[in-house]
Amino acid sequence: MKTTIEIPDPLFRRVKSKAAERSQSLKEFVAEALQEKLAGGATAAADGRPPWMGGFGGLRRLRKETERIQARIDETFEVIEPEDRV
Repeated sequence: MKTTIEIPDPLFRRVKSKAAERSQSLKEFVAEALQEKLAGGATAAADGRPPWMGGFGGLRRLRKETERIQARIDETFEVIEPEDRV
């Protein structure tokens, strides 16, 4: 089906550019975006989590480094300076 819609120029340029990056026609890109919007793809991740949870667990690989840094901080701030003793 053919239709006419008005899209603000800046948005049109972004859409056209993104479609080109993905080697898609504008028609394919817009159809895919509409399908995702209707399916709720824009509001939930593939595993059903909300988008704001997307970063959770992303830094899991740094857990040991974080623990090492925290231990160093605790070690440093555990010392009471002589001038702070009453």
